Amino acid sequence: MSYRSFNANQSHRTENRDNTMHRRQVVRYGVGLGLSAPAFGAAIAGSGRAVARQATPAAASPPSEPVTLTIIDVAGQAQLTQSMIEDYVDSKPDWVSELVFTQATAPELAARIQAQQDADRSDISMVLTGSDGLSSGIEQDIWLQLLPDFQNALPNLDEILISPGAQELTQGFGVNVVFGNYGPTFTYNPEMVETPPTTTDELLTWASEHDGALMYARPANSGPGRSWLQALPYFLGDPDPKDPETWENTWTYLEELGQYIEYYPSGTSVTMQELGQGSRAMVASTMGWDMNPRVLGTVPMDFKAITFPDQPLLADAQYVTVPKGLDEDTTSAVIDLISWMLTPEQQAKAYDQAYFYPGPAVDGVTLDMAPEESQEAVASVQRPEFDELIESAPVELPLEALALVRAFEIWDERVGSGKVQE
Repeated sequence: MSYRSFNANQSHRTENRDNTMHRRQVVRYGVGLGLSAPAFGAAIAGSGRAVARQATPAAASPPSEPVTLTIIDVAGQAQLTQSMIEDYVDSKPDWVSELVFTQATAPELAARIQAQQDADRSDISMVLTGSDGLSSGIEQDIWLQLLPDFQNALPNLDEILISPGAQELTQGFGVNVVFGNYGPTFTYNPEMVETPPTTTDELLTWASEHDGALMYARPANSGPGRSWLQALPYFLGDPDPKDPETWENTWTYLEELGQYIEYYPSGTSVTMQELGQGSRAMVASTMGWDMNPRVLGTVPMDFKAITFPDQPLLADAQYVTVPKGLDEDTTSAVIDLISWMLTPEQQAKAYDQAYFYPGPAVDGVTLDMAPEESQEAVASVQRPEFDELIESAPVELPLEALALVRAFEIWDERVGSGKVQE
């Protein structure tokens, strides 16, 4: 079996944990949604609750000959799912002969695939993406309709997923394979922040008194930036948190906050590097982005985090999507692979090193089911206040596709204009 990785921009991995994630021999790159937070907390704790029943998908036949799968990651998701994919390839040599990983940024993804489709060729077999790449691809009509078209070859997602609402956001053009990474949180250096803020007003005041000490990345290519942006309408009482056109409180707040932010990086890893190096005192994070950089040593273990305990949590989700235009054999292999990734054994690998804490999208997959190295890594950086919030706070989902794209556009126009650095 052949594995290859191709990185067109190794010096800047953007949301793929910019140059910090490596695994095996290959670069690795709420209440209102019908989600039971207490049930999810039980999964984290390893309560021993039975894994949600998995309806058995219809048996699939191998392709006429093994295929090459080229998988592109625009969300850093390979850190969580590449081992699942490699295990599939190792287990099914009659399905896949070669596996190639590559990467791009979410903002450039749709145009790249559209160009291939316009040229009547499809070099990309599957995409690992967050809600940003999913949304732009839906808007550009580049994704294959997976549901209901292939529902007989996949498990019953309504029965097995923690958040069917997160799956509904795909409109059938993707499958939710990773879930959690709640936010917003802010990670800070306790030696530089004597009295950490705990409300948006306090944060604004702190930023005004510590010009340039706060940072967050451009939301269109940053999980923490996206979480911060989408949570603010709830925090600030905008009329409709699902419609960015109504977010005048949010846009005004971010414009004012932006006076005290030197620049906005195009990916989250830059913020964590600057925090760890002492260039910034506080940066936007999520639970996973707070925990994982401390596992890696990018951020010191003793750095602290603030949360907003009286506000809802914004959950994040990651997906797999399939571009239109693949041949029948490749499509068959990709669908079979997606089904494999949703098994409890494979889902447990999503705990990883707390990268998307907790991580699994399938209900009942507990930490004690994860590989031992994952259990140890998560335990080394767990914050009790995070798990308490997951248990108790209302949980909201990201915006639907078109609304999310519009939120990014408004942020770029009103907040980030002239201050985003690649």
